[in-house]
Amino acid sequence: MHLLNLGILAHVDAGKTSLTERLLHTAGVIDEAGSVDDGNTRTDTLALERRRGITIKSAVVSFPLDGVTVNLIDTPGHPDFIAEVERVLGVLDGAVLVVSAVEGVQAQTRVLMRTLRRLGIPTLIFVNKIDRRGANGSAVLDQMARRLAVPLVPMGSPAASGTRAARFVPGLGPAAAEVLADRDDDLLAAYVDDRVERGRLHAALATQARRSQVHPVYFGSAVTGAGVPELVAGIERLLPAAGGDPAGTLSATVFKVERGPTGEKIAYARVFSGTLRVRDRIPFGHAARGADRPEGRVTALSVFDGAADVRRDSAGAGRIVKVQGLGGIRIGDPLGAPGRAYEHHFAPPTLETVVVPGPGTDRRSLHLALTQLAEQDPLIGVRHDELRGETSVSLYGEVQKEVVQATLAEEYGLDVTFRETTTLCIERPAGTGHAVEFNKKDANPFLATVGLRVEPAPPGAGVAFRLEVELGSMPYAFFKAVEDTVCETLGQGLHGWRIPDCTVTMTHCGYSPRQSHAHQGFDKSMSSTGYDFRGLTPLVLTAALRRAGTVVHEPVHRFTLQAPADTLGALLPVLARLGAVPETTGAPGASAVLEGTVPAARVHELEQRLPGLTRGEGELETAFDHYAPVTRGTVPERPRTDRNPLNRKEYLLNVMRRTD
Repeated sequence: MHLLNLGILAHVDAGKTSLTERLLHTAGVIDEAGSVDDGNTRTDTLALERRRGITIKSAVVSFPLDGVTVNLIDTPGHPDFIAEVERVLGVLDGAVLVVSAVEGVQAQTRVLMRTLRRLGIPTLIFVNKIDRRGANGSAVLDQMARRLAVPLVPMGSPAASGTRAARFVPGLGPAAAEVLADRDDDLLAAYVDDRVERGRLHAALATQARRSQVHPVYFGSAVTGAGVPELVAGIERLLPAAGGDPAGTLSATVFKVERGPTGEKIAYARVFSGTLRVRDRIPFGHAARGADRPEGRVTALSVFDGAADVRRDSAGAGRIVKVQGLGGIRIGDPLGAPGRAYEHHFAPPTLETVVVPGPGTDRRSLHLALTQLAEQDPLIGVRHDELRGETSVSLYGEVQKEVVQATLAEEYGLDVTFRETTTLCIERPAGTGHAVEFNKKDANPFLATVGLRVEPAPPGAGVAFRLEVELGSMPYAFFKAVEDTVCETLGQGLHGWRIPDCTVTMTHCGYSPRQSHAHQGFDKSMSSTGYDFRGLTPLVLTAALRRAGTVVHEPVHRFTLQAPADTLGALLPVLARLGAVPETTGAPGASAVLEGTVPAARVHELEQRLPGLTRGEGELETAFDHYAPVTRGTVPERPRTDRNPLNRKEYLLNVMRRTD
């Protein structure tokens, strides 16, 4: 039987988890579909998820169809938990994108569809809630054609929308042949001659859907079950089965990590090739340059069967597995041969807040708990300031902050509050800067020579470390110490913000060879060690950055705002004061539609003021778009958490004190 790893994706409250329940019920896995409102769904297993009625963590369930076994992955819909969705995308064979027939296309819908198209993941669309009052499937189809801008093939039409009797009437309409013929020359010729056969049309649909060239659209209701049998048939017929050779070299990717009852790490992984077996000793993770990859022995293995997971001795290509025994495993790690690289498909968090321990909360226990949460969600980005005794975390939004607070209270027994959320900026080099310090010269207290040149790099390029000196001119460990320290130091630029994109070139190097006195051992005071290069590099890099200069960039969101046309007079001046820049204006009837950009730091204020400015009729969608130089007000500074290489005297005192 073939395997299919299927993701269910949607904007918040589109009915995604309800659809998962209905699919399980239709496949005969459960006797009765659970309800989000009643808190008895199979995939929302966390108490917090059931209490809040939202999905926070991705969950896997399995069900059989006639010719395929589906591993279904339910993902969060709320944008604050987009990182969970990101990790799942790399393990999918196909997806179902759920859109509400009442709310229609949302900002999150567009973000998800753009990403699915970019990754080439075959995707079906299910327009849910056709039984709800206000549902309008035909209008949503037109809206999807405009706002998603992808080829759509309606697989039928809704009937009696907005009533409990709403149903799905299957059947390809005349428009289907036109859409499919655009990507098939033979079909186009037959279409022009008016001789398209039904079988030929369905074959073209299956081929193009599996290639993610077109997206079949179904209408229905997860609550009543309308349209779900047709969707199930589409999942089986129009989405590709998982590939991979079970006899090949083992290659798998970890997309989720959780901790078991005794604190042991449990990794969720997709096997792309080969077979994973219990008691196998396998390499995992990424090797540091010049070092071997870590290895671990698989002590337990589970695959998914229905709403549960069951132990197995082995699992082959195509499977989603739970693996135990790999203590240092992290999200994104490869198991066995490195395969697909873990990629970031969505914007990183743009907010940050300081976690404040409540009365009786131990700071060390809090730091450990936050570190474990960061294992499950690396983008939380725990940052500890030893000087101030503060710990901060990165966030996507206020809901995520509330979830972190509740998780710390319920799972770790830790009472915390938060300071006001602030915006996370970045720094970019303004030009090129170079600095060098020589061994045993001037005021250099380290037995090392380091020269570094810093240059700007395009957004998204990352940090590149290059050499203009011979690799054999000093021990490799010293080069590695410089490279690692460069990456660490770039976490805090001249204004305290991370520098994500630049090229750093090592232009000078030198060291004091290993020396010893007669009849005595190694003399550290006369010989270079890794400590010398780790200590000197921040001073040199900071000096190079000073000469290059850096510019602080703030996150900017793209917004779409729809409001009554007669409220624009009050709305536009406020947008200007908030730094928003409307770029296009449309006026469909009595409504005006503004599209443009706004600083992320001002989005919350805009959301708060919008109802009063538009008589409660304004609708706002925003999503991260890019980083732009800060041009208004003072340049934001971020408190440093390192030894402050900007102040040479303070830095050297801190370094020497820590090595006494």
